[in-house]
Amino acid sequence: MDYKKFLYEQKKREKALKSKATKVIIKEIRFGPQTDEHDYEFKKKHAEKFLNDGAKLKAFVFFKGRSIIFKEQGQILLLRLAQDLEEIGKVEQMPRLEGKRMTMFISPKKK
Repeated sequence: MDYKKFLYEQKKREKALKSKATKVIIKEIRFGPQTDEHDYEFKKKHAEKFLNDGAKLKAFVFFKGRSIIFKEQGQILLLRLAQDLEEIGKVEQMPRLEGKRMTMFISPKKK
């Protein structure tokens, strides 16, 4: 009977620890390599909202077809976003090309 009680207490402790664990929410924002100014500002507002809500942000530039030749423009766009959001978030991973996507992670700053 003691062993059953031990197992019960152990399950109870694990359940309590699991409920206290924080769940990381990742929101994504997608850009094209030649995203226009208005579209950029619109998506930047969404990024600010996500970071203020406490979610991590995954910003990526998706290169379709031959647009892969504009790698520099995609990197400039992501670095500009990081610079615009530096008050509310910090860059966790700098822009990195993975296949046809250039991704960058931004996490919210602690208050």
